[in-house]
Amino acid sequence: MYQNYITGQTALTLNLDFSIPNNHLATVISCFVDSIPEDILLGDTAGTGRPAYHPAMMLKILLFAYSRRVFSGRKIELMLEENLPMMVLAEHQKISYHTINNFRSSKHANQLIKKSFLYFTNLLEQEGLINEGTIFIDGTKIEADANRYTFVWRKAVEKFHEKLKDQAVKLYDELVAQEVVKAMEKEKVQTSQGLAELAQETEAEIEKLTKEIEQEPKAIPGGSPRKARRRGLKKYLHRLKKDYLPRMKKYEEAEKIFAGRNSYSKTDHDATFMHMKEDHMKNGQLKPGYNIQVATTDQYVVDFALYPNPTDFKTLEPFLKQMTVLDKFDKIVADAGYGSEYNYTQLEEKYSDKEYFIPYTMYEKEQTRKYKNDPTRLSNWFYNEKDDYYLDQNGVRFNFKYYSQRKDQSTGQVRDFKVYEADEFQITPELERLAKTKSGRQRQVRYNPNWQYLKEKTKEVLQSPEGKHIYSMRKYDVEPVFGHLKNVFGMRRTHLRGKKKVETDVGIALMMMNLSKYWHRRWSKDRSALCANKNRKKKTVKPLKLRVGLIVFLYLRISFFPDTLLFNQINTLFLLISALLICS
Repeated sequence: MYQNYITGQTALTLNLDFSIPNNHLATVISCFVDSIPEDILLGDTAGTGRPAYHPAMMLKILLFAYSRRVFSGRKIELMLEENLPMMVLAEHQKISYHTINNFRSSKHANQLIKKSFLYFTNLLEQEGLINEGTIFIDGTKIEADANRYTFVWRKAVEKFHEKLKDQAVKLYDELVAQEVVKAMEKEKVQTSQGLAELAQETEAEIEKLTKEIEQEPKAIPGGSPRKARRRGLKKYLHRLKKDYLPRMKKYEEAEKIFAGRNSYSKTDHDATFMHMKEDHMKNGQLKPGYNIQVATTDQYVVDFALYPNPTDFKTLEPFLKQMTVLDKFDKIVADAGYGSEYNYTQLEEKYSDKEYFIPYTMYEKEQTRKYKNDPTRLSNWFYNEKDDYYLDQNGVRFNFKYYSQRKDQSTGQVRDFKVYEADEFQITPELERLAKTKSGRQRQVRYNPNWQYLKEKTKEVLQSPEGKHIYSMRKYDVEPVFGHLKNVFGMRRTHLRGKKKVETDVGIALMMMNLSKYWHRRWSKDRSALCANKNRKKKTVKPLKLRVGLIVFLYLRISFFPDTLLFNQINTLFLLISALLICS
């Protein structure tokens, strides 16, 4: 028997229950956003005009929409009309997609989502979820919402900019020869401002010639020389206004946009072209994207940042500098992509109270037997500390020659080296031949004492029992975050353009991941998951196995070693107790 169901039947329903369960994800979102102080939520708002929607409500609906893999403003608007938890969070208000997109793109939303990670970290600290005071850092690349095939390269811009400067100087010399320009400096003409002034002076000269031509007789034998001069100047003016000046402005603007980068997208100037794992063309093609840096503990994201750098080692210092929750952790863990002399030096100088577990690029290779037995490596040569010289695998002696310095173009760090040069006079003529290069120069090797010291210190830390344990946690603490972001929450590409807007977009997604994980561990039916993942201890033998083993032992004891009747009765009692424990 079924209930009566007629489509379109007029019925009087009094359903007044519009609530959602207490253990629902929307409830967790609402409680967390409400825990943020009011002054942080409101920020600086205008005192006039129509009252805006409350930022807490806007943040709640965005977080819940992202949890359902809904990123479009129009689809979020539709959810406000059809989804009950969304209606409860919005208090049954209908919000336009324009308003949703404007809030998501605003500066206030960017600041709000950044500060929300601080309050979430405080929540983790209160509940004891800070993983042994350790913070794990890693980065990933995410494709920008920009055209994949329209880009600008810095080398091309610099090449054509220099050519244009030479052309502008030649034009300047021609105008000086014709006495059009008198007081302008030659260096100034290599800028757009100088070209604009040059065009003004040329135009003033043309106007002067025009007035003089009007006073001339109509017929001049052989033609008017002023008209011929004016025609030539008009060609120069046309070249300046239509060609040189627009190109110069374009190149100068492009150099400002680069800001140290090698490329940028025409449709999103903040996006840099870099290699992606998600290669659509399967040919290693560069695509516009951002480098997302995250800091995690127990798979919770406690901070994040966006950078245009395609590599990770340039992002460690600025990431740590802007991190607001760093004082809550005393250990920093990252992979070999961050290991460099510059980063180690910065950690030693600015974060001396922190312990870092960051291998360098060659760390794994240096632990292999092949590397340790390689006679061509300087580290495997014989070294005499007293006389300060090296002997290579052939017996060629290298004595200390002089100190040298190199400046890294990427970081600006000055690196100190000790230069060792092979002696001109060796023990045998064969060694003297081996002491020279193919061009006939004496062989040289360079040794960096500071870098070697930092490497040895890093080895000692990573090879200790504590270092091995902490660094092994990195692969299952920070790595799964990116997999969840791209595969579970479906954010393989950003949905906004511009660094600040993309930062807000990514921040909402990462915060939603945090709240979803927190909800599964704290508010779901199986609350034992939190206790199981909290301390990361090794699995112990289940009590059931111990009980079964006890029963088997007592049974064999009674069967093969029968004693007195009293002993048998005691063993039987133990069997009954064990059976009761299993049933319980």
